[in-house]
Amino acid sequence: MAVLTVVIAAVLGLCFCAVALLRWNELRYRRRALPPGTMGWPVFGETTEFLKLGPSFMKNQSARYGSFFKSHILGCPTVVSMDPELNRFILMNEAKGFVPGYPQSMLDILGKCNISAVHGATHKYMRGALLSLISPAMIRDQILPKIDEFMRSHLSNWDDQVINIQQKTKEMAFLSALKQIAGAESTSISHEFMPAFFKLVLGTLSLPIDLPGTNYRHGFQARKNIVQILSKLVEERRSSNEEQQDMLAGLMRAEENRHKLNDKEIIDLIITLLYSGYETVSTTSMMAVKYLHDHPQVLNELRKEHFEIRSRKSPDDPINWDDYKSMKFTRAVIFETSRLATIVNGVLRKTTRDIEINGFIIPKDWRIYVYTREMNYDPYLYPDPFSFNPWRWMDKSLETHNYFLIFGGGTRQCPGKELGVAEISTFLHYFVTRYRWKEVGKDKLVKFPRVEAPKGLHIRVSSC
Repeated sequence: MAVLTVVIAAVLGLCFCAVALLRWNELRYRRRALPPGTMGWPVFGETTEFLKLGPSFMKNQSARYGSFFKSHILGCPTVVSMDPELNRFILMNEAKGFVPGYPQSMLDILGKCNISAVHGATHKYMRGALLSLISPAMIRDQILPKIDEFMRSHLSNWDDQVINIQQKTKEMAFLSALKQIAGAESTSISHEFMPAFFKLVLGTLSLPIDLPGTNYRHGFQARKNIVQILSKLVEERRSSNEEQQDMLAGLMRAEENRHKLNDKEIIDLIITLLYSGYETVSTTSMMAVKYLHDHPQVLNELRKEHFEIRSRKSPDDPINWDDYKSMKFTRAVIFETSRLATIVNGVLRKTTRDIEINGFIIPKDWRIYVYTREMNYDPYLYPDPFSFNPWRWMDKSLETHNYFLIFGGGTRQCPGKELGVAEISTFLHYFVTRYRWKEVGKDKLVKFPRVEAPKGLHIRVSSC
């Protein structure tokens, strides 16, 4: 009887252990499953809803599934992260398996060698090549004088005209960057280059469907045209003995910059330089004009800063590095414009292996959309977040806090941040010291997927 009791107890114990093990495996499976969410239609996923509804789509999904959910957007199975701590962790830990994960359309159109797509050693030497061109010393000594000369010319003859400030800032951002890159040749190639570039930009945020009439097809063809233009320019530079002082010359001087880029890398790096600067500089400049128009007190403070700079100069004197560094309130206006308008909604990463995050497994080659938009309106970080208040940025600590991701984060923080700020500052300097303006009509603005005025943003300009 005692033996039977022991046997029964042992069997029951084994059954209990088996049940416990099964339960543990079940819990473990659940814990390591994919995040909650929906995937939408085959191929298209939820791209249509994402592009059409934007922030409201994100808010609806997060209300249903939390701040970490799965979806299928822009042709990729994707996990969306809206959690500030998690976003910072992902951006700061590329070495742990979070590499750039831009959509296929962007990779095809910007090129496989663009600095936003490569990682590891390739990213390191390409970033080094780029930083050698746009260091503070280079901006001070070579780039800022070119920006100043360009802005003086671009903003001339606007008096007593109705202009589309969206179109003007797009042209400004592109032509200024092209002048810095191609120097003397920029004027001769801009007529053919600019329309192709605008098509390229539209194609980068589209489904990679290669059919006639699609933005992807137009963007991919535009890339081919641009590559031809740049390849011809590189070839002409090599056959010429003329010494140039521009970014292309810097990239081609491999023995000096130590990075030894091949022609494909040079061309993709030029396209990336144009693309990344164009979007942020043009849109931030346009929205700064809009916000300044709507907030006279801010405009008066900005004018005060810039007229004080002009009072120290003769009318034809350019602004220099010391003038730029003194533009404290201008910098605050630029940051507040970027925050409130949310020029950049987030960044994409891709997993290089199965990675566990927040108790879920993200499969290899899935995208993670680090969605930073909502952080810009966090009342804890930015009291009264929907007001346009540049004075908040006069506290320099705000620019360095952990969740300031307007320009990205980690090793991927935008290398052209300071160059972009210098361009917008110079534009604002000449705009507010030369002109006053009023909006004409009631042009509509949209904030997603890009900040833009579908029919333009028209203003009537008059001299100060």
